[in-house]
Amino acid sequence: MSALVLILRREMRLALRQIGDSAIIVLFFVLAAVLFPFGVGPEPNMLARMAPGVVWVTALLAAMLSFERLFTPDFEDGSLEQLALGPAPLEMVALAKAAAHWLTTGLPLMIAAPLIAVLYRLPDSGYGALMTTMALGTPTISLIGTVGAALTLGSRRGGVLLSLLVIPLIVPVLIFGTAAIDAAIGGFPVRQHLMLMGGFLLGALVLTPLATAAALRQALE
Repeated sequence: MSALVLILRREMRLALRQIGDSAIIVLFFVLAAVLFPFGVGPEPNMLARMAPGVVWVTALLAAMLSFERLFTPDFEDGSLEQLALGPAPLEMVALAKAAAHWLTTGLPLMIAAPLIAVLYRLPDSGYGALMTTMALGTPTISLIGTVGAALTLGSRRGGVLLSLLVIPLIVPVLIFGTAAIDAAIGGFPVRQHLMLMGGFLLGALVLTPLATAAALRQALE
């Protein structure tokens, strides 16, 4: 745990030096959501129905903007090799990277999500489900993103390939996150959706560090 904390501190210091990147991601999230009403019209009932899907789709797209740079700077300056040779296993490095990504990207998106919901006039009954699904889903997105970033490390046009690898894995999170909010608005139980999202998070927490570490070893050979 001490190694995890040390690596996480390092990642947070590096992220805070580039705090503008996180601000750009949140700005993209807000602007992308604001553009939808211009295409579909300002009808309030339609916007309220669209709110869960718009929040989740734009959050996914915004989070993907930073995936490519999860390991690339460390790979280019040799820091990744030093981390691989250090006492901490690469699985721990991968978990710290995912945690730092969530703290600098997922958490700001989660905080900004209610603002988008207000703009779309989401019913009051949907806010609890919105925040709960964002709390469960955004860490899962960060964990899956580390796998895609490691698999495409050092490849040409890695951004396009990263999108193709990551999006299919994140689609279930998007589906059940949206379904939980819709169920809450309609007065239906949301426990099943939340349990599934919690299962996705636990599965990603166990499996993605192993997959990321294996991909990083392959990239360093």
